[in-house]
Amino acid sequence: MGQRTPLFDLHLALGAKMVDFGGWDMPLHYGSQVEEHHQVRRDCGVFDVSHMNVIDVVGRQARTWLRYLLANDVEKLKTPGRALYSAMLDERGGVIDDMIVYLTPEGYRLVVNAATGVKDLAWMQSQLGDFDVQLIARSEMAMLAIQGPKARTRIAELVSSARAELIHQLKPFEGLDDGDWFIARTGYTGEDGLEIMLPAEEAQRFFNELVGAGISPIGLGARDTLRLEAGMNLYGQDIGEHVSPLASNMAWSIAWEPADRDFIGREALESERAEGTAFKLVGLVLEERGVLRAHQVVRVAEIGEGEITSGSFSPTLSKSIALARVPMATADRAEVEIRGKWYPVRVVQPAFVRHGKALI
Repeated sequence: MGQRTPLFDLHLALGAKMVDFGGWDMPLHYGSQVEEHHQVRRDCGVFDVSHMNVIDVVGRQARTWLRYLLANDVEKLKTPGRALYSAMLDERGGVIDDMIVYLTPEGYRLVVNAATGVKDLAWMQSQLGDFDVQLIARSEMAMLAIQGPKARTRIAELVSSARAELIHQLKPFEGLDDGDWFIARTGYTGEDGLEIMLPAEEAQRFFNELVGAGISPIGLGARDTLRLEAGMNLYGQDIGEHVSPLASNMAWSIAWEPADRDFIGREALESERAEGTAFKLVGLVLEERGVLRAHQVVRVAEIGEGEITSGSFSPTLSKSIALARVPMATADRAEVEIRGKWYPVRVVQPAFVRHGKALI
């Protein structure tokens, strides 16, 4: 039996198919996974993401320490509430985890992946040294993600007028405290929406209120196809300690300037950049029938081979799509081996759908 979120019994009551995900018992779907996917693209739905880990970083040197710990630079965050995406690297430039970092009035709030929480916290503690920094794991909080083009409007109708005003004022990649709630305009679907951190004891009531108002519960199955369509990496598949962010479509999240900022992994990344990164992460589209899956071999004529890291049928595009790590010289065509046969695929930028619109 895995760990359970505060909503476990509600998932069972709603008929969810439960699966293990990173040591947690989580809902895969409540009925049709494809319909759940379309619901988020067209309207909105609610995800239980209470398995995610929230860590507050406080102390006199919190900013200085995070500028050393992370590949992106929290110095960019000038106003409380603003957020950025960053990798946390080891000395070899491998990705220990990726996360969202919010600037708060007290310090910083980090939201890290479910399966990596224990590892992440241990790594952070090992890097504290003499820094005047305290790490606070907020295990008492639950987290709900309400995602889709109508998400903010629907939620604003269900909360107090003051809370609704805060929701309307939030900019993308911004999160603010509202009492013991933390409401952020972030997500993992390629749609607009909110991620709400709230006391675990309030999560059941709010989740029931959302479902009672007609907001559909959405499982991890649709969450995965939504994030894949959006070209968002999944830790443990598309990224990990074995590969650098330069080969993972994450170079944009590395803050190289100022040049004298010494962050963990910088020396390794600079060497890789100088020598030339051998691989890159791309999108693949299968024009024929079939399904692209992780670990299938990608062959690029006269160049070399790569591998699919994530693949699935795209409900929005009605085609099979994938993320794949391929040789840097790969152009716009490749082949994928499916059950012993080679199929042509189109190589595209690793983002297929954003805000309900096809990008390919």
